[in-house]
Amino acid sequence: MSSQSAPQDSASSPKATRRRGESLTRAIYLTTLRDLAENGFDKLSFDKIASSAGTGKASLYRRWSTPAQLVLAALTDPVSGFGAPAEPNTGSLRSDLVAMLNSLAGTVAEQPHGRAFLPLITQRPRNAELYASVRRLVIEPRRQQFMNVLRAAVDRGEADPGAVTPLVAAVGPGLVIQALMDHDHVSPAEVNAIVDEVLMPLITAPRR
Repeated sequence: MSSQSAPQDSASSPKATRRRGESLTRAIYLTTLRDLAENGFDKLSFDKIASSAGTGKASLYRRWSTPAQLVLAALTDPVSGFGAPAEPNTGSLRSDLVAMLNSLAGTVAEQPHGRAFLPLITQRPRNAELYASVRRLVIEPRRQQFMNVLRAAVDRGEADPGAVTPLVAAVGPGLVIQALMDHDHVSPAEVNAIVDEVLMPLITAPRR
């Protein structure tokens, strides 16, 4: 009787198949971003990531030398992370600004990559080198997007040429991120207020 039950038990509990290829990469990225969002970078480790992603630690070391390299890969991945920003082309300065800031607010509020981004900002003094890379790969492309929108508005006669500066381009995203850190959400009404009360007067008023 016992000899018949052994094959039945084996068949009822098949051995789990390990992820491979793109499926494994996606699992590693999502695990990394979730852990980063929940616990911050200082507690991130290949041991924890590998265990949660269902793989061996060696498979991580073959592709990334450090957790920082893995974080950057996950944040810039077009599926799991931020990817490249999509540039609006509505033909209107105000509409472009609203579209960009609503997109940013939605992206940074998303799980897990948006929530993983915020600890890197608040903990940047402790991880200055990592934050510098995040700034270059994630933040600067979005500031460049704002610069492009401002230049297009100048060409249409909607914006003051003197407003096309990196400092002005940083104002909108900075206010959105600050609002997210303050109360965890930025509504479309708040985005409209940022655009109408801060950005439009700043960008369209003649500069001395």
